[in-house]
Amino acid sequence: MSVKARKVGNSKVFTIPQNIKPTDGEYEVFQGRHGSIVFSPKKTNIFKDKKFLKEHDLKQKEEFNDESIGEEEID
Repeated sequence: MSVKARKVGNSKVFTIPQNIKPTDGEYEVFQGRHGSIVFSPKKTNIFKDKKFLKEHDLKQKEEFNDESIGEEEID
């Protein structure tokens, strides 16, 4: 299946083939290094979402209880 870009006003648009069912209303789009065009559903960044950050503890926990286990240098 292939589609062609067509000019509408000052923009170029792609028609979405009938067998492709968009699941989201808004998409991010970028062009890859070799000319591929990628559309990806626009999602919120959870690391900038104040509600998400308030509900989740994202602090790193120490794996070794802050104790030296070998010859590492601790400043």
